[in-house]
Amino acid sequence: MTAQIDINADLGEDPLAEARDIALMAHISSCNIACGGHAGDAGSMARMLRAARDAGVAAGAHPSYPDRAGFGRTSLDMPLPALIDSLIVQVTELARVAADLGVALTHIKPHGMLYNDLADRVEMAEAVADALHRAFPRLALVGLAHGAFESAAAKAGARFIAEGFVDRGYTPTRRLVPRSQPGALIAGDDARAAQALAIATGQPLTADDGSLIHVMAQSLCLHSDSPGSEQTALRIAEVMASKGISIKAPGEPPDDPADLLRR
Repeated sequence: MTAQIDINADLGEDPLAEARDIALMAHISSCNIACGGHAGDAGSMARMLRAARDAGVAAGAHPSYPDRAGFGRTSLDMPLPALIDSLIVQVTELARVAADLGVALTHIKPHGMLYNDLADRVEMAEAVADALHRAFPRLALVGLAHGAFESAAAKAGARFIAEGFVDRGYTPTRRLVPRSQPGALIAGDDARAAQALAIATGQPLTADDGSLIHVMAQSLCLHSDSPGSEQTALRIAEVMASKGISIKAPGEPPDDPADLLRR
């Protein structure tokens, strides 16, 4: 079987950057569309879904804590049932717009601090994974590789897509370095592409304390608002192609080996 990796990006979060988001779709295989919790509205959802459809990019929901003022970057102290209700409403709204456009959603990836909380809070992760899988049984759940959400998805019987990051630093516990700390962001196309290749091929990464870690992931996130994200995506594509690694959404069939020989 030919090696492959998914490259994803979070899109539809900034109305002033939609042209960038649409351009980036030429270089990724899946996308996560903001659906109202931290950003996005019916119009932006429709525009992102159309662009994903036209580019052949797998589209998923990107729900968050209901926190538009804080862009979903703060943990909200809210009852789990209320949080779950909000997440289901957000994903349902995107699914409604997608159905109108004839686009089949493929996955759900939480956003921001909710994403981090689901990686670390077992009780929350289990409740959210179970609820989302019951509400949307055909959609895969996406989350941080080696986090609580991964085991929670397995417990719920949901398909899980483990995610790594090409433009963020890691701690020794395989968590992301907080954005407020040194080493949180990886700058430069070559450094980002090197991290992408390391994760895709199971090679070690250097954590922020200098130790070596392994991140086992099926999908790699490139933040659309990272400076130079489109050029980074091109560089990653070049590096992956040089190693015979296809960029495909999870679940897509691998390339026929003969196709690689014809490239």
